[in-house]
Amino acid sequence: MSSCGAERFPTTIDIGACDPGAGGFSTTIDNPYFPLAVGQRTILEGEEFFRDVLVRITVLDETVTVAGIQTRVVEEYEEESGRLVEISRNFFAQAADGTVCYFGENVDIYDSDGSVTSHAGAWRADGERNVPGIFMPPSLQVGQAFQQEIAPGIAEDQAKVVALGGVTEVPAGRFEDTATLVDVNPLDGSQGEKVYAPGIGLIVDGPARMTSFEPGA
Repeated sequence: MSSCGAERFPTTIDIGACDPGAGGFSTTIDNPYFPLAVGQRTILEGEEFFRDVLVRITVLDETVTVAGIQTRVVEEYEEESGRLVEISRNFFAQAADGTVCYFGENVDIYDSDGSVTSHAGAWRADGERNVPGIFMPPSLQVGQAFQQEIAPGIAEDQAKVVALGGVTEVPAGRFEDTATLVDVNPLDGSQGEKVYAPGIGLIVDGPARMTSFEPGA
């Protein structure tokens, strides 16, 4: 990956809450803007570069231990024009103060014949260089910026809160008090906008907008 990508955000939130040594972590994740109830399923659809995009996010009844912390597994399934392109298994835990911490992901990237061709972007927060990032703070303020992925040279995504209290309409409905974040990947220069709704989570991911939501248990 290129090392001369997008400019990084100056971070405003310390990652100390996600330090595995801090204790108090839980796989019961009820952060207002990023709840992860077991069985919850979100489908987002849209169009990008003249291709139909489908993203299906499912909170699994499964846990994985990373850096000594039990984490909740969330599967993200992605299609382009009806063809499977990627499946990732993401590892989250909620800190004692309500911060959702990101402990890494396994990644399978698929070729047109259905074969796995790469695991690019996979990482785990289980070493001195790779440590847990903040996926969602316990409360949001405009201007907050934080490191979501901390695996130098592999995964370094950041996010910044750019708007709060908005109204967002997607095919699945109309949502109030939404939060808009901009994500930046400094490694390849890409960035995109995501919108989260309270009690639901992600409802807009770049060109993909939520078309259905099934609450979990």
